[in-house]
Amino acid sequence: MSHITTHVLDVSLGRPAASVSVILEAHSAVGRWEEAARGTTDADGRLREWAAAKTLSAGTYRLTFDTRAYFAARKIATLYPQVVIVFEVVDAQEHYHIPLLLSPFGYSTYRGS
Repeated sequence: MSHITTHVLDVSLGRPAASVSVILEAHSAVGRWEEAARGTTDADGRLREWAAAKTLSAGTYRLTFDTRAYFAARKIATLYPQVVIVFEVVDAQEHYHIPLLLSPFGYSTYRGS
């Protein structure tokens, strides 16, 4: 089983983005996205454990971050109401850490450790 984690940093503020809702989905053999788990980032902007996570295997996954609600709670306009990151789990025994560096008008991601 692969372990997937994420971390959201609000680079416009220089601190972790707490309370960001995230959905983890797997791309099924029939070509549909199926929810595998969901959660919310903690005070440190991290989502280490997923509520109701299913066993994960090699395949294509996506993380959807609800950035609209995060910025709206801070009364900040944003260009991106959601950030969607699609990635491949090649080795189901490895840890996949997918961080999101976020600002109201841009974002980036990478494979972390």
